[in-house]
Amino acid sequence: QVQMVESGGGLVQAGGSLRLSCAASGRFFSINTMGWYRQAPGKQRELVTSITKSGNTNYADSVKGRFTISRDNAKNTVYLQMNSLKPEDTAVYYCNARVISGVPAYEGNYWGQGTQVTVSS
Repeated sequence: QVQMVESGGGLVQAGGSLRLSCAASGRFFSINTMGWYRQAPGKQRELVTSITKSGNTNYADSVKGRFTISRDNAKNTVYLQMNSLKPEDTAVYYCNARVISGVPAYEGNYWGQGTQVTVSS
């Protein structure tokens, strides 16, 4: 019923930039909060940033000032602009969305497939 497709990952040198995108598709009524998580080797998945439907944002301290989350509600898409990348940012990045769908309507939690971000030193 809902698919989340990510793109934009890759390999970049320290100090470089990447822009991730995640588009939701399928049959649903609306999307509430969207966010980005990441999982580095040997570590648990952690919340990087999130954005509400109205545009309120929050960021993990480790990325504040370097990463920017945004969304285009008309395109059902969330973005993550990553600047001044560090080797510590290397991880698989997953988008997440709370989606209202179904009959009767309910809020489900959906994940993208993950995209690898590798920052070389």
